Amino acid sequence: GAENGILIKSGEALETAHKIKTVVFDKTGTITKGKPILTDFIVYGEGDKGTEREKTLLQIAASIESNSEHPLAEAIVNSGKEKGIEILSVEKFRAMPGYGIKSSVDGQNIYIGNRKLMEIEKVEIEFSDSDYDRLSNEGKTPMYMAVDGKLTALIAVADIIKETSQEAIEKLHKLGLKTIMLTGDNEKTARYIASQVGIDEVIAEILPYQKANQVKKLQENGEFVAMVGDGINDSPALAQANVGIAIGSGTDVAIESADIVLIRSDLNDVAGAIKLSKATITNIKENLFWAFFYNTIGIPVAAGLIYALFNGPKLDPMIAAFAMSFSSISVLMNALRLKFLKIK
Repeated sequence: GAENGILIKSGEALETAHKIKTVVFDKTGTITKGKPILTDFIVYGEGDKGTEREKTLLQIAASIESNSEHPLAEAIVNSGKEKGIEILSVEKFRAMPGYGIKSSVDGQNIYIGNRKLMEIEKVEIEFSDSDYDRLSNEGKTPMYMAVDGKLTALIAVADIIKETSQEAIEKLHKLGLKTIMLTGDNEKTARYIASQVGIDEVIAEILPYQKANQVKKLQENGEFVAMVGDGINDSPALAQANVGIAIGSGTDVAIESADIVLIRSDLNDVAGAIKLSKATITNIKENLFWAFFYNTIGIPVAAGLIYALFNGPKLDPMIAAFAMSFSSISVLMNALRLKFLKIK
């Protein structure tokens, strides 16, 4: 496994992976590259809607998001830097996982986040629904930006799908496995990404702590589940799954929580790990059968059964020792055939 970029932490993980029927994927950083870029910045409200107003709002957004470690925040900050925007000092900052950010800049209360955050803060957003739907249908992740309780901008960020994602999903389907994507993204964006790579089912708009609960629900329905993720928020789900698979480029917490680590961060290795597990179990069963069959014949002969019943020949101890050694060697040679297994 290690020679093929698949680090398997325990024999138990290798032995159980062949039972997997459902593979659950995180979206950002797993299906996608986790390197989103800012694509749209739509300004609302009174006053100048030109470049200056947009630049001012982007400056505020970039200043706030510079305090966040989320990939979407990084996209906004990078866009600001590209435009030469100076980062302002932020008076208050509160990250709300699964919702967004509350902050304060120059005495103004700023909210940047999803629909749930706007509903909590009672910000009117209905007039932006057409823009929101259009951006979502394009596979982008829209975020609302409100200043002092009024919606001032809709920020859209797009994450690029990994080149190997579609191929990896196809390989899992060929193995007869069901695929599910878990994400905090809105439903439309999530379904667009899923349709691009061929994922069977989407569970969207969930909070980070709910991922493990979703995995548990699948297990309660009798499904043997593998979870594939890369972030801190994926760690509880990785631990909850029957087999947790972490992306090698992910966080240390995710890697620590997982049973299998994909060293090369290639999703094709998910199918490779399952294929290796299936081949290993088949090999074990073959070895058990032949060892049992061989010894069922060999032990009675060595005990003198042929001589006792039919006054036949006795088994020379040297031949018995050779036969015993050959039994072990045959099992070992069969196991070594796994070295030639093509798991790509």
